[in-house]
Amino acid sequence: MPTKTVPQRSEIEKKYTWNAESLFASDAAWEVELICLMDAIATLSAFEGRLAEGPDVLVAALDVMRGLIDRVGKVYTYASFHYAVDLRDQAAAMAAGQAEDVFGRFAAAQAFVDPELLAIGESTLHAWMAAEPRLAMLEHHVEDLFRRQAHVRTAEVEQLIGMLQDPFAGVGQTAGVLRDADFTFAPAVASDGTTVEVTQGSLDGIYAGADREARRTAYASYNGKHLEYKNTLATALTTSIKQNVFAMRVRRHGSTLDMALYKEAIPTEVFHNLIATFRKNLPTWHRYWAVRRKALGVETLHPYDIWAPLTRERAVIPFEQAIDWISDGLAPMGQTYVATLRRGALEQRWVDVYPNQGKSAGAFSGGFQGTHPFIVTNYNGDIFSLSTLAHELGHSMHSYLTWETQPFIYADYPLFLAEVASNFHQAMVRDHLLRTRTDTAFQISVIEEAMDNLHRYFFIMPTLARFELEVHQRIERGQGLSAEGMIDLMADLFAEGYGGEMEFDHDLVGITWATFGHLYIDYYVYQYATGISGANALAQRILTGVPGAVDAYLGFLRSGGSRYPLDTLKAAGVDLRTPEAVEVTFGVLAGMVDRLESLNR
Repeated sequence: MPTKTVPQRSEIEKKYTWNAESLFASDAAWEVELICLMDAIATLSAFEGRLAEGPDVLVAALDVMRGLIDRVGKVYTYASFHYAVDLRDQAAAMAAGQAEDVFGRFAAAQAFVDPELLAIGESTLHAWMAAEPRLAMLEHHVEDLFRRQAHVRTAEVEQLIGMLQDPFAGVGQTAGVLRDADFTFAPAVASDGTTVEVTQGSLDGIYAGADREARRTAYASYNGKHLEYKNTLATALTTSIKQNVFAMRVRRHGSTLDMALYKEAIPTEVFHNLIATFRKNLPTWHRYWAVRRKALGVETLHPYDIWAPLTRERAVIPFEQAIDWISDGLAPMGQTYVATLRRGALEQRWVDVYPNQGKSAGAFSGGFQGTHPFIVTNYNGDIFSLSTLAHELGHSMHSYLTWETQPFIYADYPLFLAEVASNFHQAMVRDHLLRTRTDTAFQISVIEEAMDNLHRYFFIMPTLARFELEVHQRIERGQGLSAEGMIDLMADLFAEGYGGEMEFDHDLVGITWATFGHLYIDYYVYQYATGISGANALAQRILTGVPGAVDAYLGFLRSGGSRYPLDTLKAAGVDLRTPEAVEVTFGVLAGMVDRLESLNR
């Protein structure tokens, strides 16, 4: 039988591609703007050393910065999305590199601002803000700046740190290109001998398929290819960790965890509470593996069985139908919210929808104030793709409302908040589907999707967070890292999580860390677990009709970076300073296991 193939980029219908022309009419127009930006960025130097002259100079400098951020954001978004949808396009790769360089130049050019604000002094800045309404927006930034004063270095050092952003980003990009563009995976082989092409975009669809042999061979192909390059990938991740340790020491923090959480005023107890709560609730995961094994009717469960369908009746969901169901699930958010989402997805082409050759793996939302909140995804037409789409639209609506509301200085919401809005969408849509689609097969499919989501956020991500903390601490202690040591550590952590209910290959499981580019964003993965906790708690407030819950949630989306993230969430109705929300979400997990067990009796 013929091999199933992934289409070329040129074969994708335009209406299912992201709206590049909303930024620039052509590549040539982008190149002109890129050149002009080089000169424009240099104009910031006219303000260096002058901010203390008075509020008018500071206002003028901020105006120039705002204009430059808009322009840099458009240039960067255009180049980075062109590259993301076809990593084999060398012209796009070059343009993305140029955009990174411009971004780094801008970061370096404006690096003098915070040190000069510190030199002006907190009392003087408060007097300026009181006297000049155009500076009132700086209140939270100034408060946070002086909180972080001990870790802000001289203007010269800050400029150097800004200049390092571009070259330091290279190691993660190199690992990503190796995985996404240079790796060629052996095809999976189904039980009937059919070969199925394995790519970053097709893998999830194979794992979610009914053919166990296709799943097994796809898993062996994908993880095995990473295992072939274990030493290169280990060196890349080790270098990234060493860069983070370098930054920790330059900024005079006690540990990389302290540094990462200090940025957003998050106490390290939030991280440690999560890990402790996760380990305490591992028996729930052990029970789920047993229920899944029984439901599949297999003697032993393997990692490639985690996504296997528990019903043969899988709904095929066209993209437009997915938008309808997502919109229905979010109806409690109000007509304006839903209309904005539908217009973005169906008319303004926020979404680059389908897989194609060379397209980056998974899905993400990105952009800047002044652009659409664009999405790259690999939509396969199943319940999992619908869930991913809902997730990314949650990010995009968060960005849209933040950009619409906040001044440029707060237009980028903290990573700690990012996964709340996305998982909130999934929780709302899931609730809608479970209430309105009552046939057993569809109910099981929705539960499978929920468990897939919880598996990623409440099993994989906390496990990766434990791995990440340990490898950082080893480097901080001056110990070395090796591919074998990293594989052993990862395999041991998964063994604890599987609790004897899963058969697995030590090395194929142990290489899991190499498949996640998330680890190049230090201490990001734990925020998936805190994010889904906040999301489920907020969704429950709305679904149970708590007065003011919708307005409180919309206020959360509009807040951006204008407050500390824990305060933003508390104002919306959730306090993540305690493990309560994490415990509640593990309760949701346990409830899903109960429901699945009941439906499969």
